[in-house]
Amino acid sequence: MKEKLRIVYIGTPDFAVEPLRSLREVEQRDADCGFTVVGVVTMPDRIITRRGSNQVLMSPVKEYALEQGLPLLQPESLKDEEFQAALAAWGADLQIVVAFRMLPESVWNMPRLGTFNLHASLLPQYRGAAPINWAIINGDKVSGVTTFFLKHEIDTGDVIMQREVEITDTDDAGTLHDKLMMVGGETVVDTVRSIVRGEAVARTQASMYDGELRPAPKIFRDTCRIDWSKSCEQLYDFVRGLSPYPAAWMEITDATGAATAIKVYETKKELCAVAHPAGTLLTDGKSYVKVALADGYLHLTSLQLPGKKRMPVSDLLRGFSFDGYTLQQ
Repeated sequence: MKEKLRIVYIGTPDFAVEPLRSLREVEQRDADCGFTVVGVVTMPDRIITRRGSNQVLMSPVKEYALEQGLPLLQPESLKDEEFQAALAAWGADLQIVVAFRMLPESVWNMPRLGTFNLHASLLPQYRGAAPINWAIINGDKVSGVTTFFLKHEIDTGDVIMQREVEITDTDDAGTLHDKLMMVGGETVVDTVRSIVRGEAVARTQASMYDGELRPAPKIFRDTCRIDWSKSCEQLYDFVRGLSPYPAAWMEITDATGAATAIKVYETKKELCAVAHPAGTLLTDGKSYVKVALADGYLHLTSLQLPGKKRMPVSDLLRGFSFDGYTLQQ
């Protein structure tokens, strides 16, 4: 009997659980699938203190690996010699990395077949840390996932497989995340099968696209501040591209100049002639809050005040008044 391809899986968050689950389900269902997951690498546990007691937070990938009885490594440093020796002892033919920090070459080049990554965009578009957010922020109608072999420059390796996913007008970063996660699980399995069969053909990214590339840099708090000089469509996409996390935000000030930052999770577009200067904050105090823009009004339909829960604007207005506040540009 031909030996099965030995796979080490490397990942941390929820997005990385589905591909691992998909691999395990195939492996358990089909004895002739040609591969087996021999170990998992994930981040170390985090210790947090709540109400005077310490709580251990495990990564979602660790939780699933424990359910499956898979061997685990949780290195503080990926360059640690003991970790690399333990990793080498698993004898992986192939490594798969999903949503993990950068690997040193001594790790990604260890298996005889190398290491491939699952990325949540159609590479070479949206290389970087936040491809899901930026695709929506930029108003794209299509996203997808890519599997590619790792090399020195981040997100630039040769592409093995891609799958497209539609971005609807009502998708936000959360719903697109979940769509890509499910398609990503299928794509990882199909990529492994193609490697097992010796049919995988990797293409350089340069051969796939020669137009302008959009990056997907890490998102910081200042990135999330709403710029009221933009159009309704741009701001609608901006808010949903950051929802539910890390969330767009705006700042209002009262007559004394005191500022309040409010997170904005959902909006609604009203494209029409506008009778107010752009950036004017309008409300009836009961059912709506909207902002005048150059091409219409942006209704703010789901908000969160500091220290409060996210809520529909009609609920927020029962306990908070925007009277006397102005919108900071």
